[in-house]
Amino acid sequence: MSKQVFEGLKVADFSWNAVGPIMGSYLARHGATVVKIESWHRPDAMRGTPPFKDGIPEPDRAADYPWLNTGKYGVALNMTKPKAVEVAKKLVAWADVLLDSFIPGTMKKWGLSYEQVRNFNPRIVMLSTCNQGQTGPHSHRPGFGTQLTALSGIIHLTGWPDRGPDFPFAAHTDFVAMRFGLAALLAALEYRERTGKGQYLDLSQYEASLHLLSPLVLDYNVNGRVAKRMGNRSNYAVPHGAFPCRGDDRWCAIAISDDGQWHAFCQVIGEPAWTKDARFVTVLGRKQNEDELEALVSSWTVSVTAEQAMEKLQCAGVSAGVVQNGRDMNNDPQLEGRGSYEFLEHPVLGIHRYNYPSFKLSKTPSQIRRGHCLGEHNEYVFTHLLGMSDEEFTTLLGEGVFE
Repeated sequence: MSKQVFEGLKVADFSWNAVGPIMGSYLARHGATVVKIESWHRPDAMRGTPPFKDGIPEPDRAADYPWLNTGKYGVALNMTKPKAVEVAKKLVAWADVLLDSFIPGTMKKWGLSYEQVRNFNPRIVMLSTCNQGQTGPHSHRPGFGTQLTALSGIIHLTGWPDRGPDFPFAAHTDFVAMRFGLAALLAALEYRERTGKGQYLDLSQYEASLHLLSPLVLDYNVNGRVAKRMGNRSNYAVPHGAFPCRGDDRWCAIAISDDGQWHAFCQVIGEPAWTKDARFVTVLGRKQNEDELEALVSSWTVSVTAEQAMEKLQCAGVSAGVVQNGRDMNNDPQLEGRGSYEFLEHPVLGIHRYNYPSFKLSKTPSQIRRGHCLGEHNEYVFTHLLGMSDEEFTTLLGEGVFE
C-alpha cells in the first residue's frame, strides 16, 4: 500500500455531532492518526441518536456514530477533573491539528483556546466549528444543524406554496459546512508546511451553509425578490418533479430543461395526441399549464416501473432518476461497482456497513477502520502515543480520570 496523504499527521478531535467528526474521519481515512476525546459523563450526542442496535439506547449501540468517526482512536476523559485536563493538554501538545465544536469559551475554560495552546504548541492548526462562529452577537447561542437549516433559509424553501415550511431530511448544513472546513484546514496545513507556523480557523456553519442559497440571496439584493416555496417545481425546467410509477410508493424524478429534451421525452412515451397540444409546444406554454402537464406526464409514468422510466428517458438524453429508498441504495449496482461500501466487524454492532469517501485518490487510496467504542483505546493512546507509564495510567484510571 502506498503511503497515504496524511500519514504522520496527528489530530486531537474534541468535536462532536457531525461537522467536526466527519472532517476528522476524512483525515483518518487518508492516513492521519486521529484521537477522538469524549467522556462517559457526556458522550458525543450522536451516541444518543437512534437507530440503536436491537432498539437498546446505549452509547456503543448507536448506528450513526461509527461511520461519522471511522478510523479514529477513541478515548474518554472526565474533563471535570483537573488531572484529565492536564492529560488533554498533553494530547494537544502531541497533536498537529486540534478540532473542536463547542460553544465559544469552552476550550478556554480548560486552557485549550488557540491563544493558550500556541504557547506550548506553536505549530498547532486549530479549527473551531460551532453554529454561528466565535464572534458576533449570536456566537454563544447553542443549537444543531436543524436549527441552522432554518436560519440559512433552506427550510423556508422546502415544501409547497399553499402550506407551511417543511424540514428536509437530515441537517443539510452539517454536510455543507464540513466541506468548507476541510478545504480551510488543508490550506492551513499547506501554509504551515511552507512557513512552519500554525494558525486558527473559525468556521461558522451558518455562513458556510449560506453558499447553498447564494443565487437567491443575490436575486434579493439585485431585484428585491424573495424566493418562495415551489414544491418540486423549478424556474428553469418543466416538467420538473417526482412522478408516480407502477408499484407501491415508487417514483421517478424527471427534469426537462429545453425543447430538445421535451421532444425526446415525447418520442419515448410514444407521442400521444396531448404532446402536440399548442399549450405544450414552448417552455413558456408548458410552464403556464404546469398542473395539467404534470397530470399527463403521470398518466404515462404510472404505466411503467420507476426503473423503466429512468432507463428509457436517460437513453434518450432526458434527465431522470429513480427516487431511491434505503433498500434501493443497498442494492445499487453503481455503488457496488465502485466499491462504495465495506462491511466491518464492530464489537457491539456486529457486521456494520461503512461508506468510502465519494472521491478516490489513484496513488493514495483511502483505508477504512471500524468506528470505536467509547474509551476503547484509552490504554493504547495514553501509554503508547503519549508515553504515559503503566503505573501512572493505572493510578489515573483508579481516580476516574478516564471516564
